[in-house]
Amino acid sequence: MRIEYHRTLIADHARNDAFFRALKAVIEPGKTIVADIGAGTGLLGLMASKLGAKEVFLFETAEVAGVATEVLMANKAKSCHLIPCHSTEFDDKLTVDVIVSETLGNYALEENIIATMSDARARFLKRKGHIIPQAIVQFVAPVISPRIDDELRVWSRVGNGIDLSAAQYLTMNNAYVRQLATEELLDGGKSAVAWDSVDLTRDVRSKRKGEAEWRVSRSTRIYGFAVWWEATLQSGIVLSTAPSAPRTHWEQLYFPLSAPIDVKSRERIGVELRSRSSESAGTHLAWTAIHKNANGEVIAKQAHDLDKGYLP
Repeated sequence: MRIEYHRTLIADHARNDAFFRALKAVIEPGKTIVADIGAGTGLLGLMASKLGAKEVFLFETAEVAGVATEVLMANKAKSCHLIPCHSTEFDDKLTVDVIVSETLGNYALEENIIATMSDARARFLKRKGHIIPQAIVQFVAPVISPRIDDELRVWSRVGNGIDLSAAQYLTMNNAYVRQLATEELLDGGKSAVAWDSVDLTRDVRSKRKGEAEWRVSRSTRIYGFAVWWEATLQSGIVLSTAPSAPRTHWEQLYFPLSAPIDVKSRERIGVELRSRSSESAGTHLAWTAIHKNANGEVIAKQAHDLDKGYLP
């Protein structure tokens, strides 16, 4: 992994400030022991050290661990200990007061934060200890702007009588990282629905499923769905990737439709979302759009699956 990715993290002041405030809320100087999982260049671990943590254990497996070692030395962080393995592979005894992990992706769960935090909480965390983040809520809203849809339909505009519909099919079974404006969403995003809620303070499944539905007040064309998340780091400290939130290095996910859906006034548009994530198999996403009439009867469905978007 090139250093450029980590530069974007360091440049994300909204992210850094939220994690600093969360660490400050739970660290008791001279007493608190912290585990930083997925430490990267060591920023969060150093924050904990500067806030007075007694000891900080930083877990990092990527090549950037070498950079983190130099960073810790340059900052004379004698209380910080870099452990060059994934926390789930660490077999020695470790007991900490705080676990912090910024292993969040544009799709919140793509870096396996559920399994990672579950394992660390069970094996390392003291009773009444703290974890950062505590919870993640995922939101979804219909997209009413054709901007991204137009971009994705380039296959059908090649002309010269050439049929590239097979490639178009693959394109429409992919999810896209994009920055969306509130005006590109139904009701300006105000009617966004929380389709999934993850409590990281207890055992939850990495396999997620949820749904949402909207009754439109006027005829509207729906081009796809936008998904984003909010993470509660500690009480009152929330980090959000919503279009209306302060900009971060994360963006929203756009889930396209094979064909735009024209929804008349009082009709309903719904979506079912499913995901499963693991270290070995990666992240799998699927989404089904459901168009219903004013009486709630299904008019049509469109099913999409990320697995169908890969080249055979």
